[in-house]
Amino acid sequence: MAEGDSGDVVRRDRFSGGPAREFLSSLDADRRIFDADLAVGRAHVVMLAEQGIVGDGTAGEILAALDDVEAGGHGALPEGEDVHAAIETAVIDRVGEDGGKMHTARSRNDEVATCIRYRLREDVLDAAAATLGFREALLSAAEAHTETVMPGFTHLQPAQPTTVAHWLCSYESAVARDTERLLDAYDRANRSPLGAAAFAGTPFDVDRERTAELLGFESVVENSMDASSTRDFLLEATSALANLATTLSGLAEDLVVFANKGYVDLSDDYSSTSSIMPQKKNPDTLELVRATAGDAASGVNGLLTTLKGLPRAYNRDLQRATPHAWETVDAVVEAVDVAAGAVATADWNGDTLAAVAGEGFSTATGVADLLAMHGLPFRTAHEMVAVAAERAEQRRGRSGTSPPSGDAAEGSSGQRPRDGTDYEALGAAAHEVLGGPLDEYVDRADVEAALDPAESAASRDSAGGPAADAVADALADAERGLDADADAVDAERSALADAADARRTEVTEYV
Repeated sequence: MAEGDSGDVVRRDRFSGGPAREFLSSLDADRRIFDADLAVGRAHVVMLAEQGIVGDGTAGEILAALDDVEAGGHGALPEGEDVHAAIETAVIDRVGEDGGKMHTARSRNDEVATCIRYRLREDVLDAAAATLGFREALLSAAEAHTETVMPGFTHLQPAQPTTVAHWLCSYESAVARDTERLLDAYDRANRSPLGAAAFAGTPFDVDRERTAELLGFESVVENSMDASSTRDFLLEATSALANLATTLSGLAEDLVVFANKGYVDLSDDYSSTSSIMPQKKNPDTLELVRATAGDAASGVNGLLTTLKGLPRAYNRDLQRATPHAWETVDAVVEAVDVAAGAVATADWNGDTLAAVAGEGFSTATGVADLLAMHGLPFRTAHEMVAVAAERAEQRRGRSGTSPPSGDAAEGSSGQRPRDGTDYEALGAAAHEVLGGPLDEYVDRADVEAALDPAESAASRDSAGGPAADAVADALADAERGLDADADAVDAERSALADAADARRTEVTEYV
């Protein structure tokens, strides 16, 4: 995608060969923007005719030739330095010299920039739509597991009991922000640079707003130098995709760890087996989802490195910028779809999760909260519970086995057994730290309830917490946000479709 004063159709015999020819060419890589260049060419020619810059008859011949080029496809293009020159050459081959009038009042600089934005809009909307499907999968799974207790972790250590729904909703919230970032990036990509020419505008009486309208752009990039040379919109979109890939990577890591611990069974459709160990079930797809964050980060870094220090206005370095964005969007959208499928088909092992939800004295914070609610300073309660945790660990044996788990340990409730060990440790800590029995501060029944993982999760009913009612509220809010974002994506797609219809209608006036 080169500067407007280059290419076989323009260069003729000068600079048309030599060992650098293939190195300079981006024709194959430009396959992705073939349709975009045809759309941009049509909009530009219609505007030229409307402004009286090109005669209606010539405009009709050029537009008819563009139809022929479209029918032939990218593979039928003549040789050229890039898709833009190749299409122009094909038009001239069909129309004759007057075919070259299609390039009046534009440069390949503003043409390229417009084609990139035109195609990027579709890619960003596809990515946003993929996040909507992912969010639907997360919310659907969450609705089914609002009371499925599971261990929550910080630093990969048991921290506090939570629920599967709460964990899933945490990722839906993050992906919702990724959707928002993509839509924001779309807004800034959805501005037309066409009419800026090489960088210093044109003496022709062009109507930039008209070509923007015909191409479905919301507005124009006003400054002609900025319009032709900037690629910040590419960087913003790729950065939003990298952020999304990072969200995916975290979820994939969690699921890989959870599968290892037996908390969740992944569908065979999202797993594989070993080439030598047939008993193994590997979370391969999620490992690849996790790795996509590296692909996306390399896209951002590649763009940043390419764009860093470029002088205004056009530089050929920009030809190497767009592949970073295309490769990133393709990798990330595919990863989003895979992650959504893995979440939608995963089977959570509720009994296993309930049995381990209280491991590591993870309900201790609930007891500290309970004591604070009964008037004890929280830091004092925290100290007492910390002592109790140490005592409980000593009682179970630092080098001994973990507390019983599974059916034998769960009892009829499927929760952590109330063997009295934790309460005894709390009682001893109360005498040590508070100087008196624990029941002087709080009833034993309340302490036992706080020690129960299910009760602990249910008690945390603040906004955004894991209690079933709080999760229900969060799900309702998330559904509303999902609907609003879906409407936004649909509206943008409709606007692009309407512009395409309007452009076809205008073209038929000349062809």
